[in-house]
Amino acid sequence: MNHLNIFMKISSFYLTILLTITVILSFILMIILPLPVEAKPITYLDGNTADVNPSMAAFAYNLGGGGHDVDAAIQWMINQVRGCNTCSEKVDVVVVRDSGDAAYNQIILAMDGVDSVETLVISQREDADSQNIIDKIQNAEVVFFGGGDQCNYVRNYINTGVERAIKSVVERGGAIGGTSAGAMIQSDFVFSACSETVTSETALMNPYEDVYLDSGLFFWEHLQNTIIDTHFYERDRMGRLMTFVARLLRDGKANRVLGIGIDEGTSLIVHKNGLAKVIGDGYVYFILGDHLPEKCEPQTAVSFSDFHVWKKGNGETFDLKNRPSVGDFQVSVKDGKLMSSLFY
Repeated sequence: MNHLNIFMKISSFYLTILLTITVILSFILMIILPLPVEAKPITYLDGNTADVNPSMAAFAYNLGGGGHDVDAAIQWMINQVRGCNTCSEKVDVVVVRDSGDAAYNQIILAMDGVDSVETLVISQREDADSQNIIDKIQNAEVVFFGGGDQCNYVRNYINTGVERAIKSVVERGGAIGGTSAGAMIQSDFVFSACSETVTSETALMNPYEDVYLDSGLFFWEHLQNTIIDTHFYERDRMGRLMTFVARLLRDGKANRVLGIGIDEGTSLIVHKNGLAKVIGDGYVYFILGDHLPEKCEPQTAVSFSDFHVWKKGNGETFDLKNRPSVGDFQVSVKDGKLMSSLFY
């Protein structure tokens, strides 16, 4: 019994020492290791620091399909706002990104009529209500969204000061543009991409698996009841966009839905009168659904007869204000399979 007491006392002594050492080491680690740094908006400014504040001639949109940017489309947007192709009027441009750097600054600053370019990297929702960030956007004449993650754009910007500031720019006659995810968030409805990758094949075979379609951020004039998809030909997204249109109709979000699919290296520029024009190397596809699909249910392959489809190349136009109701051709989906290919 005495030996047992001695053993327990020794064990208690060493346990006390061990706990003391643990507490001391934890305290030391708290001192020497840096605390996690909370992400803050990052800004990159090139050009004139003063606000030029010109009168703005007209609102305009520039929707890019990803890949290499169409500089002529960005220049067109700038010219629409200042009301001329060659004049002394200058504008301030803000580039909004959820990640990345100032890669756009020097490219856009070199364009005609640009006084300054400021890139705002806003990756946290709380920063989208920063008054400093809001002021920078409100003082711009042109806002351009870089590519990135449309899930982050929608999740972090909706119902924030950033959203309201961007709307105020267009209301004053400014321009809004974007490429890839930055174009996809301009439509009335947005595929949020907050889940797994969705391909044409997976979407057509199960239109509700990972297909999350949200109301958009902005609801721009001439883009009512639209949904935009980008990298269109390159990532074979025809079936995916058709599924989005079918879903929106089946879910009762609208009676007519216009899908807009934009190839890489291609932009769709939209004039204030609603006339949209294609600029670039690829095509823009307009896909109209004007009736309910025959089949569009969870875990069931899509069937949809007679989508109306228009395929427009460089220089060709589509009237978004007075939309046609009969396509250049019709395409059907049966049991998850497209009945013909439009990529020719």
